[in-house]
Amino acid sequence: MENDSTQTEEKDIAQQDDQTQNQEQENTLEQEDYQKKYQELQENYVRVHADFENTKKRLERDKYQALEYAYEKIARDLLPILDTLEKALESAKDAQSSEAIAQGLELTIENLHKVLAKHGIEAIKCDEKFDPNIHDAIMQVPSDQKEDGDIVQVLQKGYKYKERVLRPAMVSIAKN
Repeated sequence: MENDSTQTEEKDIAQQDDQTQNQEQENTLEQEDYQKKYQELQENYVRVHADFENTKKRLERDKYQALEYAYEKIARDLLPILDTLEKALESAKDAQSSEAIAQGLELTIENLHKVLAKHGIEAIKCDEKFDPNIHDAIMQVPSDQKEDGDIVQVLQKGYKYKERVLRPAMVSIAKN
């Protein structure tokens, strides 16, 4: 009997050993699967991160190119006006009439104002009261016809780009 119980115990131990080995094999296979999945995820992460960095660099490069060539459109629009001024200068050297030169210059200035307006650049209005945000008072002059602080004369036109002042208008204002 003792032999039977020893054999049963040995069988139980052998079964437990088999189960342990099977469990170890399953655990090893599971661990290998997890390691493969981890490696795949890690490789995927590296790829996605590299794509992100490449996209970031491309966007940065595109931004700098856009800034570098931002004035290309206005420059192209100004070239015909430059051509007209050069032709006017040639004509002025040959012309007898200063009135023809004046008309040519007026047309050129008008075209230049149109191009500037097309790109959001406009002259600052100076037909109102002095505004220190857009006007620069160069001098004060006594005036019976204007109120104190009114603009009497524009010495140099000012310009703004959309709502930003590029150059304030230089004016003289009334002082009573």
